[in-house]
Formats: sequence, C-alpha cells, structure tokens
Amino acid sequence: MKKGIFISLEGIEGTGKSTQAKLLSEYLLKKGYKTVLTQEPGGTLISSQIRKVLLSTKHHRMDYMAELLLYNAARIQHIKEKILPALNSGKVVITDRFSDSTIAYQGYGRGISLKLIDALDRIATSGMRPDLTILLDLDVETGLRRNKRINKRDRLELEDVEFHKKVREGFLELAAMEPERIKLVKASKGIDEVHREIVKIVEKGLK
Repeated sequence: MKKGIFISLEGIEGTGKSTQAKLLSEYLLKKGYKTVLTQEPGGTLISSQIRKVLLSTKHHRMDYMAELLLYNAARIQHIKEKILPALNSGKVVITDRFSDSTIAYQGYGRGISLKLIDALDRIATSGMRPDLTILLDLDVETGLRRNKRINKRDRLELEDVEFHKKVREGFLELAAMEPERIKLVKASKGIDEVHREIVKIVEKGLK
C-alpha cells in the first residue's frame, strides 16, 4: 500500500523543471522528509538507455508509434524499480515529467489518438497518477530561447515552434481538466520566486 507522496513537474522545454525539482527536493530534505529525485525518461539503468535512444538527434526518423511505446517501456521500468519502492517506504518522490508529458507531446503534439495513449498508459502505470503535479507554464519562444542559451539540444527540441505550441496547449487543457491535481505556476518569473510558489503549493498538499 502506497505511503509516500508522488509529485511531478511538467511543462514545455525551457521552463526550468529540472532546476525546480532539485530545489524542491532540497527544501523537503531540510524539512525532514526523505525524498527521491528522478526524471523521465530515466531513473533506472534500462530507462536511461531508452532515454538516450529517444532524445538522440541521430534518430530523427523515429516513427511516432515507436516513440510512444519507448516512453511507456521506460515508464514501466521506472515505476517498478524506483517509484513504487520509494513510495512504499514512505518517501516523497519528485519526478521531472510523467504521464502528462506523453499525453501532451505524443497526443497533442504528434496527434496520436488520446484514447490509445490512455489505454497504453493504463497498461504501463496501472492507472497510477501523481498526487500533485506542478505545471510550469511559459510561452514557447522564451522556453526554446532559454534552452538554446544553455546549449541544450535534443530530438524533441528540434521540432518546429508549432509542435511546441500544440504541446503547451495540451498541458493547459490537462490542467483545466484536473485542477485538483495539476497546479499552474508561471515560469516566466525568477527562479527563487517560482520556487517559493511551488513550496507554497506543496506544503498545502502535504497538509
């Protein structure tokens, strides 16, 4: 039976998810919580290998369905090896991306059937959802510009602006559908200000 708390950070490219996930983990550790900081795709040896395949710019000819199945394969391993054991031992698991990213990128961005994505997700996660999701929202151009500045390039970032706009719309629609779980935070603010806002939301959730 799950005893821990599962938190995900979501958003388009360049919203600072990794930075904010790390800051949140450090904050909760100081507060006495045991935390596990992880990411998708990744978190385990197998999932990290799948991540390399998914994000390599050499694989620009990857079929959308192959992409979708690889994300789910990585997630199955991630849940089994890392997320569930941590939750079962009462830890706070903070992940940079989870199922919402697949719905936004492969569903809204790629145009794959949302029903199909949902069916595969049920197989991969057994219906598992984070207790709380922080959606960092930012306009697409700013996000991509931020990543260019830090020299971050992967296969998904090479997609055109229109693709990323569809992904952002997907995230915003998900937030509108599940306001209890998904909390929207404007990522255009400074790092510290965004962190303070996330902490406020998380503390409320922990209570």
